[in-house]
Amino acid sequence: MTKTSLPRILLVEDDPVSRAFLGAAVGSLPAIVDAADSMAAAITLANANPYDLWLFDANLPDGSGAELLAKLRVRDSATPALAHTAAHDPDVSRALRESGFQHVLVKPLPSSAVQSALRQALGHDEGSHSPAGDALADWDDETAARALNGNREHIAALRKLFLAELPAVSERVRNAFRNEDFQGLHDELHRLRASCGFVGATRLQQAVQALGEDDRSHERLQEFTLAAQALTSVAAPSGAGT
Repeated sequence: MTKTSLPRILLVEDDPVSRAFLGAAVGSLPAIVDAADSMAAAITLANANPYDLWLFDANLPDGSGAELLAKLRVRDSATPALAHTAAHDPDVSRALRESGFQHVLVKPLPSSAVQSALRQALGHDEGSHSPAGDALADWDDETAARALNGNREHIAALRKLFLAELPAVSERVRNAFRNEDFQGLHDELHRLRASCGFVGATRLQQAVQALGEDDRSHERLQEFTLAAQALTSVAAPSGAGT
């Protein structure tokens, strides 16, 4: 354990929106959060600092959460490790647990669920998690408020970041579809689905899910494109109050 009064946590997540959401959730425990966007960056931080807990994304641009955990376990067998993933597949969660993760968080989920799981892993209290609900509107303030405990400033900041990233992400999705790069397509959709849940972009989240399930459908791609354009054509609402 670290010697500071607050637990120090290593967060690894390559998607900027998901990283901002998780960083805010973890920091509100309260805790000290060091964030990395790749396996290489995480290893550098882990070599330089002691941590009370590791929170790793299952899929990283230069490897996987399981690979990162295996590398760090060579010299550290005690630090609790949790994984987070946007894959709603029991086999994926089972494989992550078998690779050594104590618990698997399935994104999107409310910040309270993230905090509960971390407190349990740190031995502070027990907790569970449940995913945020679905809706059909372009923006669902209720979902965003649940994910961020009603913090309107966090909702506004994350939506601004989400919209700044969305045009480039949408273009990568369309290029992967046109080039029949289905692995690349699913990687982009995997990250985007979690981001949609955090900011309450539920129509786009539904379109992302549909395209992922039917990745050769031009109709599904068109639904995705229209849903993304609907968000970028107007300013994002800041989120409803509680």
